[in-house]
Amino acid sequence: MRLSPDQIIYWQLGFFKLNATIVFTWALMLLLAGGSILITRKLSMDLQRSRWQNLLEIIVTTIEEQIKEVGLLQPRKYLGFLGTLFLFVAAASLCTVIPGYESPTGSLSTTVALALCVFVAVPLFGVEEQGLGGYISSYLKPTFIMLPFNIISEISRTLALAVRLFGNMMSGAMIIGILLSITPFIFPIIMQVLGLLTGMVQAYIFSILATVYIAGAVSAQTPRPETDTTH
Repeated sequence: MRLSPDQIIYWQLGFFKLNATIVFTWALMLLLAGGSILITRKLSMDLQRSRWQNLLEIIVTTIEEQIKEVGLLQPRKYLGFLGTLFLFVAAASLCTVIPGYESPTGSLSTTVALALCVFVAVPLFGVEEQGLGGYISSYLKPTFIMLPFNIISEISRTLALAVRLFGNMMSGAMIIGILLSITPFIFPIIMQVLGLLTGMVQAYIFSILATVYIAGAVSAQTPRPETDTTH
């Protein structure tokens, strides 16, 4: 049984390999980029809007609301990164209905790459919001003794992000493969539907966790209302 799209090799020259993970990752990125260009090339401000624009606005608005509810007061600032994470993982799951397609999130290399993106983005957003000194000082709170533990926490949660997404996506593919070999008609269809639902849930969880980590690094505080000192 194939456990990962890494095992599908399309081309190899010595150490270099072109496997299904690379092919479908780039195909998915081109699909998302091309789709976004096609949808946004004729945006309308009038009441008459295309169905694609309405769908896009619903997706963007929903992602913004989720980012804001987590605690980031300027969701547009983080929409590009977090929205892309969600759409990539969600699209990788939805495209599994295409015959011959292998989800790149079924490979540990892909999930590690996504987790590393979060690992790099968290300090970048934190430094941008608090400054370099302010962000580094957060590793020393509540005392400098916590420095190694905070560093370990950063590394371990990155590893947890990668393994969680990989494990859930791979287990779903394995269950479908097992059922397909036993009962090749009804159960695989049901599991395929459940797999799509699981993929959407995993996309939501992954992006929400990334949002929580960024919110913790940014430490955004709600502005206090001004008090009237006049009597």
